[in-house]
Amino acid sequence: MRIILAQPRGFCAGVVRAIEIVDRALERHGAPVYVRHEIVHNRHVVDNLRGKGARFVEELDEVPHGAVAIFSAHGVAQSVEHDADARGLDVLDATCPLVTKVHVQGRQYVSQGRTLILIGHAGHPEVEGTIGQIPAKVVLVQSEAEVQDMALPADTPVAYVTQTTLSVDDTRGIIDALQRRFTDIVGPDTRDICYATQNRQAAVRELSTQVDVLLVVGATNSSNSNRLREIGAESGVPSYLVADGSEIKAEWFAHAQTVGITAGASAPEEMVEHVIQALRAIGHVEVTTMNGREEKVEFKLPAKLLQPLAALSATTATAIREE
Repeated sequence: MRIILAQPRGFCAGVVRAIEIVDRALERHGAPVYVRHEIVHNRHVVDNLRGKGARFVEELDEVPHGAVAIFSAHGVAQSVEHDADARGLDVLDATCPLVTKVHVQGRQYVSQGRTLILIGHAGHPEVEGTIGQIPAKVVLVQSEAEVQDMALPADTPVAYVTQTTLSVDDTRGIIDALQRRFTDIVGPDTRDICYATQNRQAAVRELSTQVDVLLVVGATNSSNSNRLREIGAESGVPSYLVADGSEIKAEWFAHAQTVGITAGASAPEEMVEHVIQALRAIGHVEVTTMNGREEKVEFKLPAKLLQPLAALSATTATAIREE
């Protein structure tokens, strides 16, 4: 059996930054440090950090006064930030800079007097955080059908922003529906959706033309991982979302000669290796990697974690460095 690995796959710059923030906080402050919600949507990552001394909590009232508290990569509402201040917490914000960019765009749009429309999945932490960052009512839209049901006049000045981990294709369809529905509408191009989401989706579309079965390594509560599996299925390829090799079933590969493997943006490469080892237990495999885009995006750490590196502070002042 031949295995083809997607390129790119796995960790994005926002996830790398979030995990490093927790690691450095533990090195600097010692255990425990407290993380509000899962730092990223991956059980293996969370369990690894928990083993080092991170404590994951649902709400800040579980954090002792004055302790180190870390916000997850998905972002938080302003009410959470205010609560942290009131409790005297030493906050480290691991919100992905691309999510923060959406917050900034949303606030700019409402300051112009526009009604803000957020394209996203109800209940997702990023969506809840974004809504809580906007000082005005936000209209959440999840599908093209919901656009038609919106109780807003066609000439209402509106703007849209998107959850960063959505499907580019699905988002484009909703944006097109909004542009048909409203006469005065502005918003970012679909190219402004997270680079990692776009790159991984493009790679899976190409990979799906070359394989008999597709495996997506990721968590069931990971939006971008679920969408990668859906893209494979829409391409007509049997596609499965697995957390690691323990979830592999031999019958999936009874008639497969070529298996594609990708990983969501919060899935560590060691879990990809774990899946490959599970396939080796089924039979002989040969592993290759498809040609694909090499990502060289890096996000800087919070200033609090860079303070000992004063000599380097000038070169790390840029919020986003993309090569």
